[in-house]
Amino acid sequence: MTDVGDAGAIPTREDPLERLTLVREGAVLHVWLNRPKILNALDDKTLNEIAAVFDAVADHDDVRVVVLGGAGRAFSAGADLRNPPSRPVAGTSVRQRRYVAETGHRACQAIAACGAITIARTHGHVVGGGVLLAVSCDFRVGADDTVFSLPEVELGMPLSWGGTPLLIKEIGAARAREMIMTCRPVDAAQAERFGLLHAVVAPTDLDVEVASLSARLVGMPEASLTATKQQFNRYAASARLADLTETDSDIFTGVSGRGAAPPRPDAN
Repeated sequence: MTDVGDAGAIPTREDPLERLTLVREGAVLHVWLNRPKILNALDDKTLNEIAAVFDAVADHDDVRVVVLGGAGRAFSAGADLRNPPSRPVAGTSVRQRRYVAETGHRACQAIAACGAITIARTHGHVVGGGVLLAVSCDFRVGADDTVFSLPEVELGMPLSWGGTPLLIKEIGAARAREMIMTCRPVDAAQAERFGLLHAVVAPTDLDVEVASLSARLVGMPEASLTATKQQFNRYAASARLADLTETDSDIFTGVSGRGAAPPRPDAN
């Protein structure tokens, strides 16, 4: 993984970036979650940098495709348990708690609203917020060792960040309900059947597959491709699923902090 120029010549409001690495290859910008020692765990700093980078792409029409990937052994292991993201702090105002609770949602929105076409490059663990970052992308290409999991309910909290409507939009209510409420991991083969992944390849072929898809998208007429993406985004808005995200931060701030999840019954 090699940096190109001044981080791909994409200045952001979060510069200098500490959690991400940007690599520019022509019209394609690679955004790498770059905390491999902790499996690219997510904290507020990471999420703010993600939002800043994807927002900044709006000022760079020459960036046609943005690829989001994870350095090291996993795409993302979810929340950084040492410094959990979107965790309201006791003693702060309701407005401050709500703003903090929406940090992850803002990152997902920035990805979804990005003017360029977005691709999630997944491998290894894709957990919690990592799932939502990936699903916010237009396309998802995964290695066959990819495993998606949403453990939030089992940990005693609802899925936030607008995740429920986002998953309903992408894979349907039945599959979304199964993933969110049972907390069962979904392997790459299942993920492809669900619609979580558009393509599954061997880990050694992952970069080739992503490059092939990127090249095809870059080769499409920009105006018609961008307009088509806008149509999908407008459909999602007109379906009014996005309205549910307004309640996420309220639910999260109300449920979190009520104590640990009850012990699971013995499987035997």
